[in-house]
Amino acid sequence: MTKLANAFPIHEVREQFPALNRTYNGKPVAYFDGPGGSQTVKSAIQEMASYMANGGANLHGSFPTSRETEAIIAEAREAVADLFGAKPQEVAFGANMTTLTFAIARALGRNWRAGDELVVTELDHRGNVDPWLAVAADRNMTVRWLKVDPKKLTLDLDELDSIITPNTRLVAVGLASNAVGTINDVERIARHARQAGALVAVDAVHAAPHFAIDRDQIGADILTCSAYKFFGPHIGITVIREGLFEQLQPYKLAPAPDYLPDKLETGTQNHEGIAGIRPAIDFIASLGSGANRRERIIAGFERLEEHENRLAARLRSALAEMDGVTLYEADASVAKTPTIAFRIEGWSPQEVCLRMAEDHAVFIADGDFYASTLADKLEINPSGWIRAGLAPYNSDEEVDRFIAGLRLLISGGK
Repeated sequence: MTKLANAFPIHEVREQFPALNRTYNGKPVAYFDGPGGSQTVKSAIQEMASYMANGGANLHGSFPTSRETEAIIAEAREAVADLFGAKPQEVAFGANMTTLTFAIARALGRNWRAGDELVVTELDHRGNVDPWLAVAADRNMTVRWLKVDPKKLTLDLDELDSIITPNTRLVAVGLASNAVGTINDVERIARHARQAGALVAVDAVHAAPHFAIDRDQIGADILTCSAYKFFGPHIGITVIREGLFEQLQPYKLAPAPDYLPDKLETGTQNHEGIAGIRPAIDFIASLGSGANRRERIIAGFERLEEHENRLAARLRSALAEMDGVTLYEADASVAKTPTIAFRIEGWSPQEVCLRMAEDHAVFIADGDFYASTLADKLEINPSGWIRAGLAPYNSDEEVDRFIAGLRLLISGGK
């Protein structure tokens, strides 16, 4: 295939996202807030609307709408399994990643005791920290921290042998930083955890929209993400290794199922949201080719990565040349998602985001994004960073507008 033939189909991709038709202050909106939640692909919107319009139902009924709901859930599990190289019966849904992690932590904590140890990191979103800290406090466990190097913006893994010990029950680590984009060496961390007999809980929320993930390759026993980060609806997803899932004893109602994966899904699920998961994953697969959906997903991510990273490189280069701009990112040798954190001297992050929205219809976000430990170590709280993220629907023209808008702001123009 020629390079031209394999060019990223940006126009076709953009046509699949209705939100891109929005205007603000007379200008087309450019969404650079993907790290906080992507826009939703049209096929997912249509499937959710179709489910609700054709009659929803609860499970285990003898009538068509109930059977159809069960089929939709099964299709969603199969799609998620293909997304991560897992099994459908290992896939469970919930309100969001944080709620699922609290539920899993409580269930695992039933078997943990005083003196047992947990490992969390200073780079992570607190969604993969605080549920474990809560269980540690309840069980009088010891918590050890994998530290972040505030200059390199990477985890310091030199002391893994002393941090992960025979008393470690679980290591919680993010696959990629939602604040500064650093992709962590989870495989290395997981190897140390396995040697100590510990479980590995991986937060893949930020990573899932940007590159293909192989659950077994990275060594995750528990993997969590959210569909609204990869072009779908607001719903949480977890993939739990089958042997572990079978042993898991979640807090649940007495009549609720004891079999997996349903036993983790307390109450009635967001069925219309689940209906939007498969189309969101199929959108990624549509960008690639292959003999099955898993192969198409991997190939689709290769094209998506190339597009996003090219745009991110343009944006990083321009920011690095602007007066008063401080970039917060690992060096070029470290793999990163197309997520860029920065600050501008003389401007609060909130002021920058407001001006970019009002003057240029460029939507970017400010704050610590729940990576509050990292923000504290960098001494930038309470205002945090300005964060811009690239998605497959972002274009070169939008990057040009972003750069031009920031230059005008810094120069005092409008």
